[in-house]
Amino acid sequence: MSNSNVAECPQEPIPEYAFIGRSNVGKSSLINMLTGQKHLAKTSGRPGKTQLINHFKINNNWFLVDLPGYGYARVSKKDKKTFQKYIRDYFDNRKQLITAFVLIDIRHRAQAVDLRFMEWLGTHQIPFAIIFTKADKLKPKAQGEHVSSYLKELLDGVWEELPPYFITSSAKQTGREEVLDYIEGINRQFYKNQ
Repeated sequence: MSNSNVAECPQEPIPEYAFIGRSNVGKSSLINMLTGQKHLAKTSGRPGKTQLINHFKINNNWFLVDLPGYGYARVSKKDKKTFQKYIRDYFDNRKQLITAFVLIDIRHRAQAVDLRFMEWLGTHQIPFAIIFTKADKLKPKAQGEHVSSYLKELLDGVWEELPPYFITSSAKQTGREEVLDYIEGINRQFYKNQ
């Protein structure tokens, strides 16, 4: 289901996991890797392709939610404001949301827009985990250095403890099991408490 109105999102009382990041972070490729479906989320060389809230039901017991990217996108200012409003509405109003996954391109230093967004999630008490994408673009030693540097920046900022994080590569299928196991663990706890 795809729409731009949070009130029209699925009403089923099952867990939701939202995937969000700056435009061009590799979100669609990651979603396709996690689901094992090559063309589920549309990939594009043009940033800002996702412009709706997209719900994908997985195994009939949870929703993977593909949200529009924030930051750079080749869309008008009016469209960007609209995205920001319904992204905010989604996070403010979705009772089914369990965790947000914030996607970060492992090759880049911490960007202000990502840090601000994570701070906003923290202020609104929305649990989140970080997924570092595009790990295949760096050698293993550089991956470790980039992630350590990023996490240090978080700890030097407003965070007292680090959120869970995962290192992934859609091209190499790296991190797929770790992310899915993390979701499965939360789902087990969720259904046990029902």
